[in-house]
Parts: sequence; structure tokens; C-alpha cells
Amino acid sequence: MNNPRIIVALDFSGKEQALILASELDPMFCRVKIGKELFTAAGPKIVEIFIKKGFEVFLDLKFHDIPNTVANACRVAADLGVWMINVHALGGKKMLIAARDALPLGGTKLVAVTLLTSMGPDDLESIGLNNEPGIVVQNLANLAHSCGLDGVVCSALEAKQLRKEMGANFCLVTPGIRPIDALTDDQSRIATPQMAIQNGADYLVIGRPISQAENPLLMLQYLNKEIEEQLAAN
Repeated sequence: MNNPRIIVALDFSGKEQALILASELDPMFCRVKIGKELFTAAGPKIVEIFIKKGFEVFLDLKFHDIPNTVANACRVAADLGVWMINVHALGGKKMLIAARDALPLGGTKLVAVTLLTSMGPDDLESIGLNNEPGIVVQNLANLAHSCGLDGVVCSALEAKQLRKEMGANFCLVTPGIRPIDALTDDQSRIATPQMAIQNGADYLVIGRPISQAENPLLMLQYLNKEIEEQLAAN
């Protein structure tokens, strides 16, 4: 596949587990996401290992700090050779622009997290955001777009409206993806792979349904087939 749509979440507390899963996957059929847990345990070396194995890496550290600090962090992350990094849209316009300006055009993709897929309306109210999740996501996506970012991380439930508003070239990365018969785990705003693609998502972050499958590669191929069928139907 020239542009694998699935990003496998390597949500492990040590590199050994991540490497075992990597040995059961194929970089032709997926990318991988390295988040805070694995990065804290194994450091930048784990990124280098996966890149050498042929995987394109989404470094999911959700930078959120003063503009200069975030810009420097983005620059260092890009120097690792990663395919994509993210920041929090709630960091505001100055931070988003600083992050964008720190990266060469056409290099590492930069996307902004809108709302975590674990957050529902009650969670938003508790932090003073009184709008519905879809409205908050729309506002943050508009901000990221205006600051020149490549796209956003959003729920597949919001992807349809964002695709309509942002056009075809704005990248939508959707976590919280579960096959129809899978558990929701700790996610609130979830969707199936078919729904995510139908709604306009570019990339689907999938963790436990693949990493905990009896045969991760077989599950990956099964999900890719579903995605290809939905793309053909769109």
C-alpha cells in the first residue's frame, strides 16, 4: 500500500512489547504511533528503531507549552525523522504558528489535537467549555487550519463536518476506532473503520483491536480490506 490508512498505536510501557508487535506487523500495511507511555519508557531510541524497521512514525506527544518551547520540541522531533507530530490546539494561535514555523514545508506533518476522544459533554463542562463537543472541535480545527497546520486529530464523529468545511487537503486523523464487535475501552466518541472513512477520515488510529488480537497481522489485513471497500464506495 502506498499510503497505509491505519496507524497502529504502540501503547506499551516498554520497548520489548512494542518490538514483539512490530515483528508481527508489516510497514507496507500500516504506520505506527509512539505516544507518551512508550516514549517515556524507551526514549528517542525507540523512534529510531521503528524507522529503521521501515515504519513511518506518528510521534504522539501532544506538545502544549509556551510557543518557544513547543517550537523547539517540534524541531527536535522532526530531526528524529518522524512522519507526523502533534500539538494541542488549545495552546492557542501563537503556539500553533510557532510550531508550524519550526518545521520545513513538505517535511514532517503537523496536526493539532482538538478534543481527546475520551472526553464527553460532562467533561467539557467541568473545564469551562460549555459547547457541544462538535462545536468545540470545529472551532479548534478552524484555528489550526488558519495557522497553516496540516490537519487535526478528531473523533470520526466530527470528521464528516470537518471534511466539508476544510476541504480535501486538510488531514483528519481519527483515534477511537473500534471494529463493530469490539469493546469501547476508555473511549467515549468512537466509530467503526467504515464509518470513519465514510465520514472523510484520512488516517485511523487503532490500538487494542490490533495489538491484542490473536493474529495482529491478520486483523490488520482484515481492517485494511474494510477500509479499501469503503474507499471504493465513497
